[in-house]
Amino acid sequence: MMHLRQVRIECAADAAVDEYPFHVPTLWDLENVEFTSAVTFLVGENGSGKSTFVEALAWAAEIVAAGIEAIDIDTTLRHVRPLGEAMRLTWRRRTRRGFFLRAEDFFGFVNRTKTELAGLEAEVIRVRSEFPDLPEVELSRRCAPYTKSIAEFRTCYGADPDARSHGEQFLNFFQQRLAPGGLYLLDEPEAPLSPTRQLSLLSIVREAAAERDGQFVICTHSPILMAVPDARILSFDEVPIREVAYDEIEHVTLMRDFLNRPESFLRYL
Repeated sequence: MMHLRQVRIECAADAAVDEYPFHVPTLWDLENVEFTSAVTFLVGENGSGKSTFVEALAWAAEIVAAGIEAIDIDTTLRHVRPLGEAMRLTWRRRTRRGFFLRAEDFFGFVNRTKTELAGLEAEVIRVRSEFPDLPEVELSRRCAPYTKSIAEFRTCYGADPDARSHGEQFLNFFQQRLAPGGLYLLDEPEAPLSPTRQLSLLSIVREAAAERDGQFVICTHSPILMAVPDARILSFDEVPIREVAYDEIEHVTLMRDFLNRPESFLRYL
């Protein structure tokens, strides 16, 4: 399902080509992006503008970063606000579900959640120490708001989240937040994942797009993740950007050549 059908960029007449983010060649030249597949990959070298585009799209679509409650308190997107405000979105069906996710959003969320959990556990200890003579039934009632939140946390993340690897935590975090009919904007989600975990993420994205009415726009360098069947791939290494086939992508051909003949690359390093 394509909830978002098109992005048009209407730059103000006085927008300066030498000012961020419009100084990036692909973004200054970009006028229209159509979404014709439930999964769209944005590929290209570092600095090509793909991450800036998807950040601005998150601003324009009012899709908050995972773990942040509102777009207006997400200070990490303020630098792309001029581009986001220049975007005009065309929807097939407007959705408020979904999220914008970068690897750093996940790690920040984990740290905030661990701090919150520690605070809840401290409140339980405080209540029990302040009222040691109360019957257990009454103590349990007073602790109930904290113990309920602790139980919900453990249901989502397990009794000991630190027992999981970063990759396992990331996939769990991602799965817990997928909702039917959502728009998901992802920036290099492969960063904390091993190749095996990247295959797991590929499977999750494929299933969510095919069976849960999800739409994904994903910036990535991962040849594994780019292999989602029927995905559309847009290269930001081109001006203007253009659709490319999987086998045309430099990351794919370079990785394939390296794995087939590593010695031919290493002799020049």
